[in-house]
Amino acid sequence: MSPRFHALAERLPFVRGHARREGAALFSVVSGFVQSQALMALVETGVLRRLAEGSATTAALAHGAGVDPARLAVLLQAGAALKLVAARGDLWRLCPRGGAFLAVPGLESMVRHHDVLYRDLADPVAFLRGETQPELAGFWPYVFGAAHQADPALAARYSTLMAESQALVAADTLRLVDLSRRAHLVDVGGGTGAFLAAVAAAHPKLGLTLFDLPEVLAGAAARLGPLAARITLHPGSFRTDPLPDGADTISLVRVLYDHADATVDALLASAYRALPAGGMIVVSEPMSGGRNPDPATDVYFALYTMAMGTGRTRSADEISQRLAKAGFSQIQSHPGARSYVTSVVTARRE
Repeated sequence: MSPRFHALAERLPFVRGHARREGAALFSVVSGFVQSQALMALVETGVLRRLAEGSATTAALAHGAGVDPARLAVLLQAGAALKLVAARGDLWRLCPRGGAFLAVPGLESMVRHHDVLYRDLADPVAFLRGETQPELAGFWPYVFGAAHQADPALAARYSTLMAESQALVAADTLRLVDLSRRAHLVDVGGGTGAFLAAVAAAHPKLGLTLFDLPEVLAGAAARLGPLAARITLHPGSFRTDPLPDGADTISLVRVLYDHADATVDALLASAYRALPAGGMIVVSEPMSGGRNPDPATDVYFALYTMAMGTGRTRSADEISQRLAKAGFSQIQSHPGARSYVTSVVTARRE
């Protein structure tokens, strides 16, 4: 807190580098909202997609984006600072980071969707005091129960976002959990089946059931294509309907953090009742770092789930405690290599 100490740190070689790195990191926190808006602009103007087709001049990019060239030059320079694009002479090109951004399934859709969250957090103090009505709660109405899910078009919109962003989650989950000895998996709240499609490819002999709201499952057959013949669709709401029995494994992929504690406890108890002895439950979602706060999950996902109106980002320890409360044992935590994608907790019914 002392300005004199800051001045001293800048003069001392053995602490100068650390002080400067901390200063840069602090300013990145301060300016982060502008970086996210610059990324949004690069996506919405189509600049990144245009550069994926080949290099282009500022004038050509500005014409395609419908933006004044001088103003677009500022955005391109910002994109270069974020290492998404780079200039070579008069031409702009896509950088590896920009290419990676475009290659990650669902990431563009996620950024486009952030305008809702951005508006919800425009007054963060009022948001935290509960004095605002977040728009995000309206985007994910299923978290309030089947009675709130009445618009098929809205169901299709959020199901598409879920499906597009599920590929990385599925890949990391299957790296963390061994399903090779399981006989039948029920994916609860699995949307239109993106996770089960990945499971089907990895485990051709595993029986598969998809359990979700009827409005959501309406789009599952089209998305699954030929895989639809392998996957049983079981419509229902886990709030009011029992989970399908007969399976030895239940997965909850990005489900718990959408819901309040009472709903989570009831769902875990329902899963326990549906599983036979030796049955396994798999919980996969981004998790709080708990005593070691994580900048991805304890900032982004914690505020996002709060804006949903019912959700909460929990640590692996808390999820484990709730599984134990439901009756599960042999509880194991499997931290993901990418916390912002997913981590896993598994448990068994004795």
